[in-house]
Amino acid sequence: MDAQLPEPEPLKTLVDALKRLPGVGVRSARRMAYHLLQHDKSGALTIADALAHAVSNLRHCLRCNNFTEAEVCSVCAGTRRDPTLLCVVETPADQNMLESSHGYRGLYYVLMGRLAPLEGVGPVELQFERLLTRATDGVVTEVILATNFTPEGETTAHYLTELLRARGLAVSRLARGVPAGSELEYVDASTLAWALIERRDA
Repeated sequence: MDAQLPEPEPLKTLVDALKRLPGVGVRSARRMAYHLLQHDKSGALTIADALAHAVSNLRHCLRCNNFTEAEVCSVCAGTRRDPTLLCVVETPADQNMLESSHGYRGLYYVLMGRLAPLEGVGPVELQFERLLTRATDGVVTEVILATNFTPEGETTAHYLTELLRARGLAVSRLARGVPAGSELEYVDASTLAWALIERRDA
């Protein structure tokens, strides 16, 4: 194994911080750090300011749980969506992908994760009670489960199906036009649109 030169503490701290990003290992983090410090110091400051601003000013929407500056996000506050449909997704990125399909005009709820017992993520951590309160507001008639077709996503969908049906709601699942094992963020828009149209009972 190659010996590493000792790094100054600020550089080591920056590399460790960048490693927290998904899919970024120590080599990628170090490469990013060197690039920012050597070639784009103004960009580094812009990123730092943007992160600080986002952390300080964003909150979770009271209705859909997505990020927003106001108490209720623009999607939930709009009047041109179908309030009887509620689509449950794992992440804001998944919601963005479904929106880009132009095949869905209902409202959303963002879980901000999926059930992963081995990682300590359960119904309490995902605030399922909050979702149930939202879904049983007397307006929603169908909940579309658009969790990813991964083992964790399927487990989450199955668990939510039982909870929601017990409360008298119609529950459907995206059709299998979405490849098994895939994440919505990486599925093309036309496939997502078809999966929404062809959704099935969960």
